[in-house]
Amino acid sequence: MPRGPKLRARPLAEPLRIVLVEPEIPGNTGAAARTAAATQSALHLVGELGFRIDEQAVRRAGLDYWPLVDLHTHPDLDAFEAAHPGARLHLFTTAAERSYLEMDVRPGDALVFGKESVGLSEAVRARYPARQWAIPTLGPVRSLNLSNSVSIVVFEALRKLGAFDETFLADDAIGER
Repeated sequence: MPRGPKLRARPLAEPLRIVLVEPEIPGNTGAAARTAAATQSALHLVGELGFRIDEQAVRRAGLDYWPLVDLHTHPDLDAFEAAHPGARLHLFTTAAERSYLEMDVRPGDALVFGKESVGLSEAVRARYPARQWAIPTLGPVRSLNLSNSVSIVVFEALRKLGAFDETFLADDAIGER
């Protein structure tokens, strides 16, 4: 891996919230956690997880960046909303009719993704009919990988918020991971 300064941008004053509802695959959550750490976004895991996130499991998975993740867990989406009443929810689903590129994002918003096997439930989607977005594809795939979707959406949200308007080189230990 190349050593030396890395291109950085300043974090948002109020970070985005990446919300994974009942994630099933530890590798996807690990990759989303790395995106959260890289973008200084908070990672919220909601509901029953399909894996463990204790220190031993994380160490075994080689997630050396895990201590850099602003991690929160919630028993359900209602608990997340109660803990963050000012956060607007943006739901990402293949059932949406509007592109994530049309999303009107604000600092502190919650970017909500469903479980890998079935996405977000109909009940959750019904609560927010005007806040649903999809990532358009050019080919006939059913959906994109969860962690890829998280990365695509988070970086677009940050771009829209002007987070990358001013970049700089920084020589720090984090860049060596």
